Amino acid sequence: MRRCALALAWAGLFATWALPALAQSPRNFPATALRGELTVTTPPEVLLNKKPARLAPGSRMRGMDNMLVMSGATVNLRMLVNYTMDLNGNVLDVWILTPAEAARKPWPTTAAEAAAWSFNPDLQTWTKP
Repeated sequence: MRRCALALAWAGLFATWALPALAQSPRNFPATALRGELTVTTPPEVLLNKKPARLAPGSRMRGMDNMLVMSGATVNLRMLVNYTMDLNGNVLDVWILTPAEAARKPWPTTAAEAAAWSFNPDLQTWTKP
C-alpha cells in the first residue's frame, strides 16, 4: 500500500512538471494554413480579413496554449490567426497565434501565395521565390 502511494506521488510530481512543458512546445502548422485576422461576430459567422466568412461544422479553434477555445468566448475579438479552409470554403481549423508564432514571417495570406512559395515543415518557415 505504501508503494502505491509513493508511486502515485511520483506520478503526480511528474505530471505537474511535464504538462506545462508539453503545453509550451512549438506548434506545427500544416502547409495549407494561411495567416489572417479573424473576428467572430455571431457564431458561426466570422469576419476573415474583414470579409464575411463562416466556421465549418466541426471547426476547431485553438488558443495560444493550444487548448480548444469556444467561438462564443471570442465574440468581437480581433485575433491574428493561422487557419485552414474546408472544401466548401468554410473556416475549418483556427490557431490563435502567440507573439513568437506571429513573428514568423513571411507567411502566406492567400492560397495563391501558398502555391507559389516553398514550405519547410520541419522549420515551419516559408520561402518566397
